[in-house]
Amino acid sequence: MAKFLLAFHGGGMPDSPKDVEAAIAAWGVWYQGMGAAVVDGGSPVGKSHTVSAAGHVADGGPNPISGFSIIEADSYEAACAHAANNPMVLDGSGSVEVAEMVHI
Repeated sequence: MAKFLLAFHGGGMPDSPKDVEAAIAAWGVWYQGMGAAVVDGGSPVGKSHTVSAAGHVADGGPNPISGFSIIEADSYEAACAHAANNPMVLDGSGSVEVAEMVHI
C-alpha cells in the first residue's frame, strides 16, 4: 500500500467554544471513517514562509498549507476519496492536496 500526504489548504480556526467542539467532532468523524488508513493524523500548522534559492524569505506562498495528514491507500483514487470527505472540503472552506509519497 502506498502512503499519501494530504496537505490542507484554507479552513480556519473556529470563533466560539461551541464551534471548536463542532470542528473537533467533524474531524474526529473523518479520521475514524478512514480507520487504519491513517498513518499520522498530522496537525494544523502556523503561518508559512517561502525561502528562495537566493535566501529570500517571504511570508506565505502561492498556496500556503494549513495542516497535513499522512494516510495509506491502494491508489490515488482511494486517497482522493478519503480527501473528498474532509470536513473543509465538505463545508467548502478549504481543499485537500493529495500527493503520493515516493520512497527512494
